[in-house]
Amino acid sequence: MKTKRLETDVLIIGGGTAGCFAAYTLGKEAGVSVLIAEKANIKRSGCLAAGVNALNAYITEGHVPQDYVDYAKKDAHGIVREDLLLSMSERLNHVTKVLDDLGLVILKDENGKYVARGNRNIKINGENIKPLLAEAAMSQDNVTVLERVNITDYIIEENEIKGAWGFNIEENVFYDIRAKAVLCATGGSAGLYRPNNPGFSRHKMWYSPFNTGAGFAMGILAGAEMTTFEMRFIALRCKDTIAPVGTIAQGVGARQMNSHGEIYETKYGLTTSQRLYGTVTENREGRGPCYLKTDEISAAQEQDLYRAYLNMAPSQTLKWLEGSRGPASENVEIEGTEPYIVGGHTASGYWVDNGRRTTVKGLFAAGDVAGGCPQKYVTGALAEGEIAAESMTKYLKNLNADSEKSNAIKEIETKIDNASILKKKEYEAHLTAEGKDSEDTFFITAEQLEEAMQKVMDQYAGGIATDYQYNEERLVIGKKRIGELLGMIDELKAKDMFELKDIYEVRERLIVCQTLIEHLRARKETSVRILQNKCVGCGKCLSVCPGNLLKKGEDGKVHIRNIRDCWGCTACLKECHMGAILYFLGADMGGMGSMLSVKEKGDVRIWRVDSPNGETKTIEINMKDSNKY
Repeated sequence: MKTKRLETDVLIIGGGTAGCFAAYTLGKEAGVSVLIAEKANIKRSGCLAAGVNALNAYITEGHVPQDYVDYAKKDAHGIVREDLLLSMSERLNHVTKVLDDLGLVILKDENGKYVARGNRNIKINGENIKPLLAEAAMSQDNVTVLERVNITDYIIEENEIKGAWGFNIEENVFYDIRAKAVLCATGGSAGLYRPNNPGFSRHKMWYSPFNTGAGFAMGILAGAEMTTFEMRFIALRCKDTIAPVGTIAQGVGARQMNSHGEIYETKYGLTTSQRLYGTVTENREGRGPCYLKTDEISAAQEQDLYRAYLNMAPSQTLKWLEGSRGPASENVEIEGTEPYIVGGHTASGYWVDNGRRTTVKGLFAAGDVAGGCPQKYVTGALAEGEIAAESMTKYLKNLNADSEKSNAIKEIETKIDNASILKKKEYEAHLTAEGKDSEDTFFITAEQLEEAMQKVMDQYAGGIATDYQYNEERLVIGKKRIGELLGMIDELKAKDMFELKDIYEVRERLIVCQTLIEHLRARKETSVRILQNKCVGCGKCLSVCPGNLLKKGEDGKVHIRNIRDCWGCTACLKECHMGAILYFLGADMGGMGSMLSVKEKGDVRIWRVDSPNGETKTIEINMKDSNKY
């Protein structure tokens, strides 16, 4: 295997939405060299390869960025980082204007204003959105693109990024890339669970199956802090094709209906998770299949849907036309997908600060790989790419201010050189079957290992087979079996560089699976929430917590030491007379986002349940009465 050593100021791993826009932004910085390492062809890589028909994150007229923060927070039932959401939301319209200037076709009215679809969306013709972003990045004089290169490991020394290692998937070349700063923009993780279509069409899924969780895996191996992997994204999609349903639901106002003809969506709630939960429940209780009611739409609306899906999910249009069963004549059946780890929709991913810096010095994250900031969609990923680029620029300036070489630095470089030799040997060890059929050298292949992994996750970690439910015992079994599969990686053999890529992709997925299971085990959803704006710091709740879980922070407010240890006894809730403490149930217990609070009036304790749809229920209990209830 030939070695290529490259040096750059900034290495961007992943040439998708966030990666391209970060490179475009860094193009303004003279004297800063940028290298994009992309596993495919940057023109059509990432989850925008097929295109998109709307920008789902935009501040429409009459709204402000805080409105988007509030929406995303409500949809995620409060599991968000508001600081990250706000810094992203403040840039949504700016990056949209940049896309417009780059040539993206955005629908406008007679006054030249963008046509909104609902409160947060605007319509576009986005089939070519990825080529536009790729061209914007590649046109910068200081940006170099390295395609068909699979990055597998960060180069880390004393918790500081020094570059990354990888290999060309077509040529026998080992890449040793040294960089002063690295942006991880590798997208989320698909293919962890058994998919909806496990056979020939197993990759006919909503999210790019080539986003394997490489960035997550590299970060985990490097010791970077991750957050909220248990907040999986399970999409509600058109059955079989796994095409997005929002275009139908919002575009033509189609509502969710069960097999009895009943509209059920308002019964469960309208957040992303509630729409899915309602559909799963209706099916489980024998009222499936479930549909989007489209059989009353007009012929013109039907044609609009055909065009819209050709711009993002052509398989759905093909299915309609091939069987002459368009949405105007037949309701669209819907179902949930396999679970994904995607920080663009949930809060899962790298723990980052507002500059999108990770806990590893010099390592930044943006887009689907960055946690804490759900509902990013396309424009949010662009915004995070821009934020990260600006942060990296500042980081480099501070780094260059103290650039003198010392003996210590030389020692570190020698250490990295030796580690590079070992990494190359690791790749070569898998390639001992080069030129042969891999099945002749080792019975188990990467594909077989991946299928085994998906079966384990499906059955023991809350996949489709169990209606996304799991318990402690199942997770323990799943952890053991995933560990066994991961232990088999070293024995896998590859006949060429493409098969070597397959080996490292299944390794990446298995590492993510391990972390996901640990997060699922750690999350105890039944818990309390403390409203900081209402807490007066009186400390009454501190004295009654049986687990000593509450403490006062530097702000004088009460905080929970470790929310996963909360018992749910509600002692603190009953002690607080300021209404600052709320109690909620997790989705795994059937929770639907409602909050329980309590007030006292004399001898009467008034319990109140506030649901996400605005409905309120109260129960009064006289504490002097015997238990007659």
